[in-house]
Amino acid sequence: MAEKKIRVLVAKPGLDGHDRGAKVIARALRDAGMEVIYTGLRQTPEMIAEAALQEDVDAVGLSILSGAHMALVPRVMELLRANGQDKVKVFLGGIIPDEDVITLQKLGVTGIYGPGSPTQKIIDDIRNSVAALA
Repeated sequence: MAEKKIRVLVAKPGLDGHDRGAKVIARALRDAGMEVIYTGLRQTPEMIAEAALQEDVDAVGLSILSGAHMALVPRVMELLRANGQDKVKVFLGGIIPDEDVITLQKLGVTGIYGPGSPTQKIIDDIRNSVAALA
């Protein structure tokens, strides 16, 4: 029997209209054999959590360049937990100040990546975190 493909939701929460990085990551994950669902721009935390539930994903990748990560990420995490998706791994990409990293990790964010992060590291981190649940 074939190994189950990792399912990843890639989302752009908030009003940030820059999605090039999210699209690069979505393509890299797809090329690495993962099933990728890209929600598009200007998603609310509620829309992201609902899509994660409906798509039965293993991981959610959030791309935030607007500086609103300390408002958006906690809300997404709260909604995922409310949906019973405690095991869904959350990854964050964008412009994240060093002083916010520890707080986000304490909230449960598995990986945080800034501009120029190697896509292979992101792929490996997602694979390893999802495999740890199996």
